[in-house]
Amino acid sequence: MQKLLAAALLSAVVFSAPAYAQTAQTAQPSEQAAPAAGSQEKMMLKDNWRASKLMGLDVYNDANEKLGDINELILDKNGKVAAVVIGVGGFLGMGEHDIAVSMDKLKFMEEPVRTSATATTTRGETTTGAATSTTGRSADTNDWMPDHAVMSGTKEQLKAMPQFKYSDHN
Repeated sequence: MQKLLAAALLSAVVFSAPAYAQTAQTAQPSEQAAPAAGSQEKMMLKDNWRASKLMGLDVYNDANEKLGDINELILDKNGKVAAVVIGVGGFLGMGEHDIAVSMDKLKFMEEPVRTSATATTTRGETTTGAATSTTGRSADTNDWMPDHAVMSGTKEQLKAMPQFKYSDHN
């Protein structure tokens, strides 16, 4: 008899658990207002960028030649960007020359970089033309980062700048 009573009690608990879960989910109208406040805060931050997304961002010159990429953002004690460290040259991080420039030397671009390419016809004839293509993100990507940065100068001019060192041991 005790086994039958224990089995009945156990089955009642198992079958009533979904009913408790359903009532707990529907009785929370106060949490519906929280996402609206969060989306309002997101709208206030809409035109800003995430610092973590700027790391590794490609830097080009005015002639659309890649100069390097952003390795680091140096902040002052007030949290403002004091300098941007750009890695110039090198291959896979080897032989890279780090330079530090002020933030106003960079112009951040939302649209992808325009490049020119060689076009080939279907009959095997090659024509050199100004067929332009774009690289980078599509127009409907997220607003939290620019596509690339533009800086005046050539790769040789940037390599001639003094190397940025984090310490005397670098």
